[in-house]
Amino acid sequence: MRVTAVLVAYNRRELLRESLEALAAQSRPVDRLVVVDNASDDDSAAVAAELLEHWGERGRLIQLTENTGGAGGFATGIAAAVAEECIDWVWVMDDDTVPGTDALAGALDAHAKYRETGQDDLAVMGSRVVWTDGEDHPMNTPKAKIRAGATERERAAAAGGMEIRSISFVSAFLRADRVRDLGLPIADYFLWNDDFEYSARLLRGARGIYVPGSVVTHKTAKRGSSDQDPGPRFFFEVRNKLWVFRESPALSGWEKLLYSAATARRWFRTFRASSDRAQLRDCLRRGWRDGWRTKPRPTRQVLRDTGVPVDVMVAVDRLSKLEER
Repeated sequence: MRVTAVLVAYNRRELLRESLEALAAQSRPVDRLVVVDNASDDDSAAVAAELLEHWGERGRLIQLTENTGGAGGFATGIAAAVAEECIDWVWVMDDDTVPGTDALAGALDAHAKYRETGQDDLAVMGSRVVWTDGEDHPMNTPKAKIRAGATERERAAAAGGMEIRSISFVSAFLRADRVRDLGLPIADYFLWNDDFEYSARLLRGARGIYVPGSVVTHKTAKRGSSDQDPGPRFFFEVRNKLWVFRESPALSGWEKLLYSAATARRWFRTFRASSDRAQLRDCLRRGWRDGWRTKPRPTRQVLRDTGVPVDVMVAVDRLSKLEER
């Protein structure tokens, strides 16, 4: 198995340094590394360039001229990764994710155990994500897949994991061939729900597991769940979730109903915990309007003229056509 790590950076130079040093220290070395700098205005690009020097041809820095959000950054980096036909897995993370020494080794060990139990239909793996206190991070702790069959649960358990239906981009392993078949994350999401939509799309008709033996630290400012007060970002939560339910093939009909109910409960908790409900109401109004009246633009259109290198843009164009089918 050959693995390319894709790290998206934006204005967190010190955390970026820590993350890149952790990637370089993996007990099972990463085969390739792509760092996408989302037009940072600190020294993130310089930090990445410095630490990529020892990677030689195995490392690549892509400096975008516009901030395309996490969604655009991951679409760019994943396109660059899978353009190399020899790559089997793409390991994605943000610049505030610090992998443990055995994070990659743990994931690949789980994959090997999974293959021993039957067909190699594994499309996605997710690491155990902890906060700085070593406890599970509630923002990135997945739930078991609803209505998973007995065989699916048994195979996941035999690999030391748990069957999943979606995963966050905080240390997710994406099967490169599956990406080549189904396309890229939708860059127009900008942030929030891009990882939910994309991982659910890759996992529809395929298998995914949560791997506790692969551990990373998500160094957010606070240890909180996704329903805590998001401030102005709540606009993206509302608009993008409606885009998922209306436009994406990631979920079946019954799943859309189930996730819609869960979303309503989460929004209620968000409002209840907020100290600025007027701002959230404005985000809800605008997000609801745009979520119903618009749909995501093609990823190739969003990333055009944002500094994506020509060879990567060729891959984006090809993979974006799959997303548009």
